[in-house]
Amino acid sequence: MKLPDTSASWYNTTMSLQECEKLCLRNCTCAAYSNLNISDGGSGCLHWFNNIVDLRELKEGGQDFYIRVSAVSGLVKNGMDKRRLAGIVIGCATLIISIVILGLIIRKKLMHPGKAIYWRDKNDKEDIDLPIFEFSTISNATDQFSERNKLGQGGFGPVYKGVLVDGQEIAVKRLSKTSGQGMDEFKNEVLLIAKLQHRNLVKLLGCSIQQGEKLLIYEFMLNGSLDYFIFNSTKTKLLDWTKRFHIIDGIARGLLYLHQDSRLRIIHRDLKTSNILLDINMNPKISDFGLARIFGGDQAEANTNRVMGTYGYMPPEYAVHGSFSDKSDVFSFGVMVLEIISGKKNRGFCDPHYRLNLLGHAWKLWIEKRPMDLMDEQLQDSVISSELLRCIQVGLLCVQQRPEDRPNMSTVILMLNGEKSLPNPGEPGFYIGSDNQPLADSTIRSSGECSINEASNSTLEPR
Repeated sequence: MKLPDTSASWYNTTMSLQECEKLCLRNCTCAAYSNLNISDGGSGCLHWFNNIVDLRELKEGGQDFYIRVSAVSGLVKNGMDKRRLAGIVIGCATLIISIVILGLIIRKKLMHPGKAIYWRDKNDKEDIDLPIFEFSTISNATDQFSERNKLGQGGFGPVYKGVLVDGQEIAVKRLSKTSGQGMDEFKNEVLLIAKLQHRNLVKLLGCSIQQGEKLLIYEFMLNGSLDYFIFNSTKTKLLDWTKRFHIIDGIARGLLYLHQDSRLRIIHRDLKTSNILLDINMNPKISDFGLARIFGGDQAEANTNRVMGTYGYMPPEYAVHGSFSDKSDVFSFGVMVLEIISGKKNRGFCDPHYRLNLLGHAWKLWIEKRPMDLMDEQLQDSVISSELLRCIQVGLLCVQQRPEDRPNMSTVILMLNGEKSLPNPGEPGFYIGSDNQPLADSTIRSSGECSINEASNSTLEPR
C-alpha cells in the first residue's frame, strides 16, 4: 500500500514492529501502524490517529500497512484476490473509524450538550469549549503522579510534569482535597483562562474531574517559576539586567491585557513571583487564576468578606477591608518589580538597622537619594542605570498607600519604556517595620500588626 497522509501521526525511530503493534493496541485512538523505515529491512514505528486519508493500493512498490480492526475470523483466505482483500480491509477500517467518530459525537452530546464542557459562565452567558482529559491518560502521563515528576507544591496542591502519548510535555495542577481552594476556585480558573489568549498568560490545555480528582492541564514551562530564580543565590546569576527588564515588561503587558485589552476585565488578586512562569526563552507568563474575579461594565472596585491571597503582595485596602480593584494588582506588580531588582523577598525581609520591610527599605533609599543601593549585587556588570532607576521609581509608584495614587497598567508600560514622565512616588502601603522572624507565604484572613519602627508609626488602616 501507499501509506496515508501523516499530518495526524506519531513516530518513533527505535521501536521494532512488534513494539509498535503493542503500543497501538494500548492506545484507543490509534487507527493504524507501520514501519517507519523499510530501507533497512524494516525499523521504527509510525502511528496514525483519527481519519486515514489518501490510502491507495500500488501495483508495485509500497509497504505493509496494519489497520486496527475488530477481531474477525476468516477475514483472510488463501488465494483471495489482493484487490478484493484491500477493498475489504479499507471498507472495514472506514466502518470502524465511522463508528468510533459517531460514538465520540454521541458521547460528547450526552456528557457535554452543545459546545459546553460542563459549565456555562454566568457572567458571559457563553459555553466553554475545552478538552476533557481522561484521568487515566493524565495518570499515565505523570507516571501515576510520582514524586520524581513533581514540579512544586502550592496552597492549592502539587504540580506535576507529564508527557502525553504524542510526546507533548504538560504541567498538571492537582487540586488537593485539603486545599482552601475548592470547586468554585477550580471552575473559576477554567472559565477565565479558557477564554484568554496572550503571550504573557499561561495556556490552559484542558482539565479532568474524574474519580474525585480536579486536574488542570497546562502547557509545560521549562524554566519553572520566577521565584525559583530570583530568590536562589545560584540561579539568580542567570538573570542579568536585560532578562529582568524583559520579565518586568512582560508581566506588565500580561496585566494590561487582563485589565483592559481582553474581552473580559479581570482582576487576578494573587499576583506573586511563584505565579509567574518562565518558558524556554525566559518569557514570563502569568498563571493561577483561582482567585481571579471578573469586573463588568464600568465597575471600578468590589468588596469581599473572604480575603485570600499571599502576605507581602496584598495592598492595604484589600488585606484590611477586603476592597479590591485593578489597583490591587498594580500594588502586587510593584512588589514584584522591587523583588526582581533587589533579589530579596518582601515577605520576611528585614533592614538590619531600621527594621523595615522591603518596601520600607526601598522607600528609605529613595528619599535618601540612594536608590541604586537596592540593586541585586549580581547586576553590577550588566545593569543599565537609567532603566534600573526608572524601574525602581515605577515600582514605588505602584505600591503607594492610596489606590488612586497608583498608575494603571497602560501608564506603567509607557513609564517603563521611557515614553511618559514619572512623578515622585509617595509613601508605600504597609510602610512598617519587621519583627525579624522568618515568615512564609500564607493566606491572609485577618491582621493585627502595626509598625514598630521609629521612622513612622503607620498602622494597617489605609491613609
